[in-house]
Amino acid sequence: MANDEATPRPAPREVRIDKRQVRVLAHPLRMRLVGALRVKGPATATTLAELLGTNTGATSYHLRQLAEVGLVVEDPDRGSGRQRWWQAAHDVTNWDASDFDDDPDARAAIEWIQGDQVRLLAETADRWFATQHEWSPAWRDAFGMSDIFMTIPPARLKELEAEMWQVLERYHREADTADSADPEARPVQIFLAAYPLREGLQ
Repeated sequence: MANDEATPRPAPREVRIDKRQVRVLAHPLRMRLVGALRVKGPATATTLAELLGTNTGATSYHLRQLAEVGLVVEDPDRGSGRQRWWQAAHDVTNWDASDFDDDPDARAAIEWIQGDQVRLLAETADRWFATQHEWSPAWRDAFGMSDIFMTIPPARLKELEAEMWQVLERYHREADTADSADPEARPVQIFLAAYPLREGLQ
């Protein structure tokens, strides 16, 4: 008898990056390679080069650099002969900015990564604004941004972020079951951010 209950998605594999990993990761193509492997799944250097608009030599080199610090790994079940398949070693990357306070190079690397996340958010929003007229009313109402102002100590802000992340992880686990069967389902990217309120509004 078939089991009609949806199998829940396994908990995401997480990594708290160290100083060596953050210095390697702080590179535009390496960030995109890790992201592509997490979203698309295992791939060859050739496939990734085509996807990201670069050349196989560059993707092969940077995949090896990422593999040296354990951020990507070879997929042993897919490799054959000289063709190497790669997969992301983790689903989620964690850190606190203060993890790198005692290492100027690592601190500069994490600041670059944080800036790259903001650039990605801006690019994603720009693409949405340029194409939103092509989407259905339901999607136009669902997409977008909102904000809220509050006065809160850092410990409480961390609690808030952790609780919101738990909600996102729950939806993420469920996304490959009932949600993915919905014909209206589409891949989406959700950003979670908190920044100081600008001066003059406090």
